[in-house]
Parts: sequence; C-alpha cells; structure tokens
Amino acid sequence: MTHGHDVLHMMEGNTYKNKEELVAAIIGRFGTEERFHTCSAEGMDASEIVDFLSARGKFMSTPDGGFTVDISQVCNH
Repeated sequence: MTHGHDVLHMMEGNTYKNKEELVAAIIGRFGTEERFHTCSAEGMDASEIVDFLSARGKFMSTPDGGFTVDISQVCNH
C-alpha cells in the first residue's frame, strides 16, 4: 500500500487538466491494483485517493485552468 504523500510528491512540478488525467498518471506510476492510505484512511484506489486529497485542500488551481499539488499543504511526518 502506498501513502498519499507519495502521490502528492509525484505531482510536484506537474499540472493536470482534470481528475481523470491525474488518476491516469497515478495508475501509470503505481499500477491499477495499488491501494493507497493516509494517516486517517486506507484501502483507497487511485480515484478515491484523488477525491480524498482534493477534499482536504491539497490541490491548487493553475493559470491554465488545471491544478497541481499545493506543496504547502503536504505534511512531513
């Protein structure tokens, strides 16, 4: 199982047009069967981890209408 922080660090320096593009990038990096966890949840698939991180304000908009990780929102524990 991969921690959500790994997804956020994967996003650093990258911009995504929409959720589907980010989910595809996560699957490309970690595989279709990978499950993700955080300090408060576990067993999430790629789509669920994106929803989880988004709901917690981990993303920020980009000038081109996409989004990226808000690195100031990544805890370092």
